Amino acid sequence: MSEKNTVLLLGGTGRTGGRVLEQLLERGVEVRAIVRSAERLPVGTAAHAGLTVVEADVLSLSQRDLLDQVRGCDAVVSCLGHTTDLKGIFGSPHDLVTRATERVCRAIAELRPPTPVKFVLMSSVSVNRPNRLDTRRGATERAAMAMLRGLVPPARDNQGAADFLCGEIGQADLSVRWVAVRPDTLLEGDVSEYALHEGLVSSLAKPDQTAMANVAHFMCDLVTVPRVWEKWEGRLPVIVNATSK
Repeated sequence: MSEKNTVLLLGGTGRTGGRVLEQLLERGVEVRAIVRSAERLPVGTAAHAGLTVVEADVLSLSQRDLLDQVRGCDAVVSCLGHTTDLKGIFGSPHDLVTRATERVCRAIAELRPPTPVKFVLMSSVSVNRPNRLDTRRGATERAAMAMLRGLVPPARDNQGAADFLCGEIGQADLSVRWVAVRPDTLLEGDVSEYALHEGLVSSLAKPDQTAMANVAHFMCDLVTVPRVWEKWEGRLPVIVNATSK
């Protein structure tokens, strides 16, 4: 059973977010899911006794409504992202992930919870750790990634959300503790053996593979298994399938 048993889930109708929802419910966690369309929830989850669904755009929620959703939660898991079609990549909002991260974290701070709330963000290997800690990424690749973030809004958005957690929330916030999970190329498939790394383990030219089910499993572990959280709190772990590295 989870030590922390109430989770606010953002992006629970996405390919990875749906897997997080299913796995949290399987673990007996109470889930509040903010989704734009309940019809897109994974089959069999909508009527689950452990799930409360709010149909809304998280960026359009009033501050009062957002506070109501955050209140009483032990953790927040954000699987928000941009779809891979042209509208999703270049359409509005360009800063969905960053703005949602900022709004939720500030709502948590406003509530002043007695113990810090865990915030788990689904990020990407396109995201750099601060202060050039990802030594695997050389000057040429850093330049390529900077160009990518300039041209492709989702890449810039993912970096912005991670920068907010690293810079604005930091390591000593009294209300929020965080982990940003960085998968490589996402694939279908069931939960399998996977590896976690402090920094990058592959290059842009030779990316690794990460099953969405494995990302979901690790994110669920972060909010339900204390020793996993203690190891990765305040970090940006890279997750890849064990067969990759």
